[in-house]
Amino acid sequence: MSSTDAVAFWDGVYAGRPAATDPRPNVRLAELVSGLPTGDVLDLGCGDGGDALWLAGQGWKVVAVDISAVAVARLTGLADARGLGELVGAEQHDLHKSFPQGQFDLVSAQYLHTAFDLDRATVLRAAAHALRPGGRLLVVDHGSTAPWSWNQDPDLRYPSPREIAAGIDLDPSEWLVERADAPRRIATGPGGRTAEVTDHVLLIRRGIGGDHAGHLAP
Repeated sequence: MSSTDAVAFWDGVYAGRPAATDPRPNVRLAELVSGLPTGDVLDLGCGDGGDALWLAGQGWKVVAVDISAVAVARLTGLADARGLGELVGAEQHDLHKSFPQGQFDLVSAQYLHTAFDLDRATVLRAAAHALRPGGRLLVVDHGSTAPWSWNQDPDLRYPSPREIAAGIDLDPSEWLVERADAPRRIATGPGGRTAEVTDHVLLIRRGIGGDHAGHLAP
């Protein structure tokens, strides 16, 4: 499917449901970021905006991007309503085509999964290059299928964090894998249903030196 199809699909997803009034941050993001000094953060795939709003509330200056213009507009409205408009800049990007400009102390990619064509390794490599020295790339993926997931394929395989890191293919002399594991937690789904799920957590830190400009590699 084309990028145009992907934009239309995700716009339809958000337009077809009520706007979130109090979106919550992802659990792993809150756990791992709470102890870090604040700075500039890029939120890839911001969705309803729970992560971006939480980060801004902690003092981070946020660039939040999503393929859906509907999601971006809703997040902008929520940030303004909470007095966080100066800390949250929401942008529409199809990451298959473009990557936001800037340098960041943190790039967060929480469950950046899609049924459409997306070269995630290229996107995450661009994210790593957009880090300032000492900055971190946090990638949290599904490591198991929740009972309420749209995809219940029993043969679906989730790449490990180490496999994701290998695919990004960063120079180990400049980027350090600080964490690559698969913790479990009790998640709450639609209607309050709960189940144990596995997350795949990858945390990469950039060292000193190197090219700091984010770009989409060929």
